[in-house]
Amino acid sequence: MRIMGLDYGTKTVGVAISDPLGLTAQAIETINRKEENKLRRTCARIEELAGMYDVEKIVLGFPKHMNNDIGERAEKSLEFRDMLHRRTGLEIIMWDERLTTVEAERTLIETGVRRENRKKHIDQIAAVFILQGYLDLLHMRKAEENAASEDEISE
Repeated sequence: MRIMGLDYGTKTVGVAISDPLGLTAQAIETINRKEENKLRRTCARIEELAGMYDVEKIVLGFPKHMNNDIGERAEKSLEFRDMLHRRTGLEIIMWDERLTTVEAERTLIETGVRRENRKKHIDQIAAVFILQGYLDLLHMRKAEENAASEDEISE
């Protein structure tokens, strides 16, 4: 079972997928749409990818303001979460995505991707950062649980 990461934007959705062990996130595609509110095809493609990759849950970027407020984009992300849950039946985790696009842009610059080509990849890379952050949290929690159970055994 895998986990899918999504970077939901006004006209695109970056998609990333975990490896089967849930250790790393890889970019798979950017879903484009002509209008912000035209989501039927976007949801259908996410459903298709979820089936192809045997996805068990989705991590959706949650674009909070830097002061932790929830603005219009975050509200739209919550609406998209609800729509995705109704369509897929999968658990949807909201993940703080502040600065992931900045980090994605920096990564693309550092790897030498030309300015005109960055737009094609930035949403996918942001989805990778969203998903990888969640995967890292899961592994950190698992390591803490293992350490705690080892402490109980040694006492």
